[in-house]
Amino acid sequence: MLRQWRVYKDEIRFQYAVLPSWRHRLGKYNVLINRGMQSTLNKIRPNVVMCGGYNYFASWQSAFWAQSRRIPLLLWSESTALDERKRYRLVEFLKARFLSLCTAFVVPGKSSLQYLKDLGVSNHYIFTAPNSVDLSFFSKAAEAAQGDRSQVRRRLALPPRYFLYVGRLVRAKGVFDLLEAYSRLDDQLRSSIGLVFVGDGPARQEVMERASRVSGEVRFYGFVHREGLPEFYASADALIFPTHSDTWGLVVNEAMSCGLPIIVTQVAGCVADLVEDNWNGFVIPPQNPEQLAEAMARLANDPALEAEMSSRSRERIAAYSPEAWAQGMVNAVGSVCGRQR
Repeated sequence: MLRQWRVYKDEIRFQYAVLPSWRHRLGKYNVLINRGMQSTLNKIRPNVVMCGGYNYFASWQSAFWAQSRRIPLLLWSESTALDERKRYRLVEFLKARFLSLCTAFVVPGKSSLQYLKDLGVSNHYIFTAPNSVDLSFFSKAAEAAQGDRSQVRRRLALPPRYFLYVGRLVRAKGVFDLLEAYSRLDDQLRSSIGLVFVGDGPARQEVMERASRVSGEVRFYGFVHREGLPEFYASADALIFPTHSDTWGLVVNEAMSCGLPIIVTQVAGCVADLVEDNWNGFVIPPQNPEQLAEAMARLANDPALEAEMSSRSRERIAAYSPEAWAQGMVNAVGSVCGRQR
């Protein structure tokens, strides 16, 4: 299992069904087959079908079902021009075929919108529903933790100051680049600011072994569910998201709602929307520990800059709310339904 996220069923306010499934791992790919897709669609008879991708058999079943009944098909597309999967011809062939079945598209932000336009999709058929998190939950929980910062730090054994990474501990997320960048900071700076990893994954043991050879404070907290994350965000100097390839990066939304500056690689899909270089953080090339270390040092040594960037992160993320996402979806569905009349 790739994800350990808890599903908060008590917060779901709509009808849903989880179909029986069979999953198998082939190399680095997951094969997932759901049973009962066609019978479920026949039962509920939707006015619109939306797919969250094209890489599962159920997506193709849904697409062909919608096409045969002339029902609008929407595709939620997060792919960007910098997505590493773009290198594979089979992936691109399947993507082009699936796109041809779609009536319209919904994207989370500017990078994915531009990617669809580059593939020849007219802007008229693309709607934006900005990727979002529960801003109120994160901001209020972080504010509460900041009000009791000393106790939170003692309870969690957090360093007095620290850079924060939240995500899976895998090479593709840039965790080794981050550790190397931290080791490049001068000794005096490392003695005053730590590095905290929140998350789990197959690279955890190797990252911990390498960290044991780095002077300074490097701490690992394993996987933390949503309700525990604001306490880590609240006391951090910045979130660092050093990914090699990522369609978005929702941890950036979470951190910004808690008022953190962001240091992120330019390949993350969220960058075009959320992070402005030298404004609310720093945007650096992927797999470049030297430039990452420079950004970390600049932020750590300039408290005034950190405060400015913190305020700007809160300002920017305000527009990326669940309500904005919902309105984007309403706009997309309303448009395709109107075309069918």
